[in-house]
Formats: sequence, C-alpha cells, structure tokens
Amino acid sequence: MLAAGDPRQSHAQSALAALCEIYWFPVYAFVRRTGCSPDDARDLTQAFFARVIEKGYFAEARQERGRFRAFLLTALRHFLSNERDAANALKRGGGAQHVPLEVDDGERRYSLEPVQDETPEHIFERRWALTVLDAGLARVAARYDTPDRQKVLATLKPLLPGRDGDSYADAAESLGLTEGALRVALHRLRRQFAASLRDVIAETVGDSSEVEEELRHLLAAVSRRPGADVTPSVNRSS
Repeated sequence: MLAAGDPRQSHAQSALAALCEIYWFPVYAFVRRTGCSPDDARDLTQAFFARVIEKGYFAEARQERGRFRAFLLTALRHFLSNERDAANALKRGGGAQHVPLEVDDGERRYSLEPVQDETPEHIFERRWALTVLDAGLARVAARYDTPDRQKVLATLKPLLPGRDGDSYADAAESLGLTEGALRVALHRLRRQFAASLRDVIAETVGDSSEVEEELRHLLAAVSRRPGADVTPSVNRSS
C-alpha cells in the first residue's frame, strides 16, 4: 500500500494494479448493497478506482499511515456521495485512467451473499476480510509447487479451521500418512498460514503495532455470518 502511494518508486504502478485487482470486489459488493444495479455497480467500481489513481488518493493514505481498509471505505463513501447519478459518474470517468479489473465476475460472486438485510458496511467488511484470507492462503499455496505438495495442500486446506468433529483418518489415508504425521503437517500449515496472513495485513496498515488489532477485526467480520465461510485458525502459533 505504501509503495502504491509513492509515484517515485519504480514499482508504484504495479503496486497500484495489484491493490485494485485484489480489493475491487469488496467495493463492488458495497456499491451493489446500496441498491445499484449490476451494470451501475460495475461502472461505479471502475470509476472509483480510476478516480483513486487519477487523484493520487493512495499518496494520502501513505501520508496518514492508516489502515487501508478504513481508508478505502471512507474514500468510497465520499465518491458515491458525489456520484449519485451512475450515468454521470460513468461519463465523468470516461477519460480517466483505465483500471483493468475483472468485474464481470462480480455479480456471480455477489449472488452468493446472504439474502437477508445487511448493511453495505458489513458486506464490505466481510468481503474485505475474505479477500485478505484468500491472499494469505495464496501466498502459502505458492510454496506448494509440486504435484505431491499441491495434493497435500488440497487435502489439508478443509481442515484448517479445526472444527470439532473433523476426521483426520481419511485425510491421512489419502496422503499415505499416519494420523500423527498428518496432524504435524496440518500444524505446520496453520503456522505458515498465520504468518502469511499477518504479512498481508501488515501491508495494509501504517504501523506494525496495528496488525493484531486488524487481525481481530478481520476474524470478527468473517464470523458475522456463522457457518457460511471458512475461517482458518490463524491464532495458532505454537
């Protein structure tokens, strides 16, 4: 996040693109939950990120050294308050820098959201949290770079949450391990995931002292919809 806010850095543009690509869906979900149609939400999401880049809002976030999650939500609220007319928003954003986001997949993902009433803020927070969880798991998955290791990851991943009643015997048998060896491998994976998740969070806050608080906020956001999403045991460090 800090690199994206500093245009003097040679990799600033790639950092900007990565942030936009990772965090576009929480923005899209927020806009949809405010009542916008899928087409309008897609246009507004594109226009929002174009505006953020065009106006250098990431530089402001860098200077304030705050949580990127809070910064993004505040900037989005301000943007929407000034862009109530979706057609005008699209027109004004037409000459802005293009942001190559895969927003066409947004409505399919949004359709998986709960049908009950939920505030745009809550859906943004949960989708932000799940996006960060996915990013942390993706970093771990990059280390499992052979077919055998990928099989281990695929088998262990459903066991990450550590739910009561999880059966380790079948997983151990599928990998040709003893149940004890599988538990050791799962413990190692949980530690790797916890470390990767903290690394991801550290990149979205202004100070390392905020990582644990942001992690608690993330877990609370995911758990607002009990049973609907997998929440790995990220606090298991030993």
